[in-house]
Amino acid sequence: MEVGLETTMIEQAHAAPQEAHAAAGQFNAGETIIGHVADNPEHPLIRIGPFFGIDFSVTKHVFMVWMVAAITFLTITWLVRRYLKQSDRVPTGGMNALEFVVEFVRDSIAAPNLGKKWLTTWTPLLLTFFFFILTANVIGMVPIFDALALLDHYVLHTGPDSFFQGLLHGGSTATANFNVTAGLAIITFFAIIIAGSWAHGFVQHWVNLVPKGLATPVYFLLIPLEFIGMLVRPFALTMRLAANMAGGHIAILAILSFVFIFTELFASSMAGMGIGFGFSLPLAVAISGLEIIVILVQAYVFTLLSAVFIGMAIHAHH
Repeated sequence: MEVGLETTMIEQAHAAPQEAHAAAGQFNAGETIIGHVADNPEHPLIRIGPFFGIDFSVTKHVFMVWMVAAITFLTITWLVRRYLKQSDRVPTGGMNALEFVVEFVRDSIAAPNLGKKWLTTWTPLLLTFFFFILTANVIGMVPIFDALALLDHYVLHTGPDSFFQGLLHGGSTATANFNVTAGLAIITFFAIIIAGSWAHGFVQHWVNLVPKGLATPVYFLLIPLEFIGMLVRPFALTMRLAANMAGGHIAILAILSFVFIFTELFASSMAGMGIGFGFSLPLAVAISGLEIIVILVQAYVFTLLSAVFIGMAIHAHH
């Protein structure tokens, strides 16, 4: 991320004369930070549409979702197939780690909430959530595209409309995009309905939303509240994951921005270097260490809450 901010300053310094004059040589922290976190539909990798008023272009975060899904699928498939070819069937290395995670999700998340009867039915979905979110979070912490930006600036010199240039715009953390987390939460939402309908029947699932035996007037208040609560669950899943992933990156970038802000404020590179080595760099490293914990916790929390919500639909009377 430090590389990304340096790259931005280099690009601003080498901008067209009229753009440099308009910007007055000032570092815009807000635009730089948002540019390193948010998706950038203005620079799509592949332009598709619009059709019926909808733009189907492949943006940076769409590409990251595809890449994370491919990496997750190929890595797990390779580990499992290599393990199945072994004569002794003793897990080692990556397969040992994979087996640990699978057993943890199955025994510590799925089993307590779903019960033995539905364990094998819904554990694959929970494992998919966990591995996909964890992989997306981890890749978002690696400054791959910032390194590519330096490579392009000093070596490749690709055109502004090239596919490579499109990769350099926008953030690389797909789970910091509310559209991505909303998609995951919608899957949980329909999984809740399917699980409840599978366990009790479609009609009975909706009847189970409110307890029996209450006074009739209470239901006029309780039914709307339960319906709102049903919609709030995926909304909470969406906001929690995206906000936590975006917030950590914004905090790190904001702290690193002090280097350039103090450089301009005092018109001295020494002032920027001083605040960088004395304040920004140590604090950014500390927050990055905290982010490593956050990427694990958020994958766990999303998977756990999905299991809890699905289990509540299955065991409605408990």
